[in-house]
Amino acid sequence: MRCEVLAVGTELLLGQIVDTNSSWIGEQLAAAGIDSLYQTKVGDNLERIVGCLRFALARSDAVICCGGLGPTKDDITREAIAEVLGVPLQLDEGVAARIAEMFSSRGRQMTANNYRQAEVPEGATVIPQVRGTAPGLICRLGDRTIYAVPGVPHEMREMISRAVIPDLVSRSGERATIFSRTLRTWGLAESALDEILAPRLAALDEAVAAGGRAPTIAFLASGIEGIKVRITAKAPSEEEAAALVEVEEDRVRAILGPAVFGADAVNMEAALGALLLERGLTLGVAESLTGGLVGSRLSAVPGASSWFRGSLVVYASEVKRQLLGVSPGPVVSESAALEMAVGAARVLGADVGLALTGVAGPDEQDGQPVGTVWVGVAGDAVGGPAATVLWLGRYGGGDREQIRQIANISALDLLRRRLLDG
Repeated sequence: MRCEVLAVGTELLLGQIVDTNSSWIGEQLAAAGIDSLYQTKVGDNLERIVGCLRFALARSDAVICCGGLGPTKDDITREAIAEVLGVPLQLDEGVAARIAEMFSSRGRQMTANNYRQAEVPEGATVIPQVRGTAPGLICRLGDRTIYAVPGVPHEMREMISRAVIPDLVSRSGERATIFSRTLRTWGLAESALDEILAPRLAALDEAVAAGGRAPTIAFLASGIEGIKVRITAKAPSEEEAAALVEVEEDRVRAILGPAVFGADAVNMEAALGALLLERGLTLGVAESLTGGLVGSRLSAVPGASSWFRGSLVVYASEVKRQLLGVSPGPVVSESAALEMAVGAARVLGADVGLALTGVAGPDEQDGQPVGTVWVGVAGDAVGGPAATVLWLGRYGGGDREQIRQIANISALDLLRRRLLDG
């Protein structure tokens, strides 16, 4: 069973509204074991909606049309579906009565255009509305089906869960679940990950070619959040699919080693926090070029107060010297990063100190080019004071904000790895 999603609304194309509906529908289809290979957006134009529906039905068993069921003239999804089916629209008296009753119960006057929401293509099955006014539709066209649901998120989700997914599962004649896990990595480019995992990818392809059941692996570049490695399996039950994914996850983690810092919703700061908590350690941070970004990320982790002591934003050179005891001389240097890390641990009473100093731009500083970042760590748990220089000017051609953000996650990853190495 293949089902695709068609999101209707010019506002989606103009960027005025982010299409979160399609992503949510995709998750529900995957959970039900329904293959969804395409998602499309189209504006409020009858000819183009009709064209998209016909194209979708030519390659998929079903299409979920989301949006365009309201009472205004630009809500033309009903008209487009009727044209594709080759049938007229008819007023559903039961739906009309329910809409009128809803307005009456709220003490509001119903305008005549609301009756447009009660018009349904001849032969269509109505999905009763329980949260709004526009009903959904189930429209058969031979062995294909068009589902139409409102674009209002809470109305759409209720209808998808109550009527659309059960109908799709019933039509498919197969109970299946698609289960995914996303491993999050930092420090390796997408091309490097692909090369490292190439033998494993080939083995999975061979298993499928031999008639076996095997997960798939895909890569997703996520900017300053690193490269994500998604492992997906399809099986008759969620338990079986999850088991396939877990076995493959263990293999991938063994291959990639410490490059994997978390899975699914576990970001870098949460992974670092869990490691600190596990070892009973506290962390203090001193930031220069990142100006509080590191502290902001760390403090956003639930329960961070049990391991995060705080972050000192020491932007001016004299503040670094007065507060942290940084010696006279260049503040973008190995020695400054080391002294800042030691000072952060001392001032904040932390077991581990982390410090960042560097040049985010637009101009060089202390003779160092834009993108130079020194990261210092201190504490017995990380083997004593140490510093590493990162050359981040190559990112975004030296874009200031990108350098700050990459320095942020890179410093957290460096500390994570130092803790893992003892």
